[in-house]
Amino acid sequence: MAITVYGDSILKGILLENGRYVVNRGWEERYAREWGVSVTNRSRFGCTIEKAMAVIRRDCLRPSAAGDVAVLEFGGNDCDYRWAEVAAAPEQTHSCNTPPARFVSRYREAVRLVRESGREPVILTLPPIHAERYLCFICRDGLSRESILSWMGDVEQIFHWQESYSHLAEQTAREEGVRFIDLRRPFLCRKDWDRLLCADGIHPSREGQRLIYDTLCRYTAAPSGVVA
Repeated sequence: MAITVYGDSILKGILLENGRYVVNRGWEERYAREWGVSVTNRSRFGCTIEKAMAVIRRDCLRPSAAGDVAVLEFGGNDCDYRWAEVAAAPEQTHSCNTPPARFVSRYREAVRLVRESGREPVILTLPPIHAERYLCFICRDGLSRESILSWMGDVEQIFHWQESYSHLAEQTAREEGVRFIDLRRPFLCRKDWDRLLCADGIHPSREGQRLIYDTLCRYTAAPSGVVA
């Protein structure tokens, strides 16, 4: 069985350590070895569902073998804003990278293409983000925290807005009859879930990455439906 992963930096294995982004690719090799499958990871830092469509379309032109799987994990960058523009003009209206209706439309298209290629799509929900930590990271080079908050209203809106995209991914999976793996709930079930995130508030730490890996393995061991 071959598994192709389409997503962003979460499944790319990127984490922030000592002020630098590094890539931890160990999960792919370990997963392939433990489960006897091949893993091709096409995740990219900063990727949105829109940016991924060209790769998904190209890959789906090639026929696949029975039992092959495509894992889809998007939303974290789709819901993000161009924060410098927000800080410069908080009185104006700003749109995120991929507005909700377009996000769902593109996700549905990705599911259709994957199915037509003969592979099974599996959708992942999003690990949570730490709103305060992320806002501090956004403003680290001088963007006005006050301006961003005047536009946003409340720092926790960052958490809830990102959460809404996780819900959209889950909703798409349910409406399309696609199996999904809930990565969000295992984080939030931990009282110390903030320890599972890096200093930027958005990338899982090594401990957070282990939790993601364990969740993926639980799904593989019992792939009959939702894993939470």
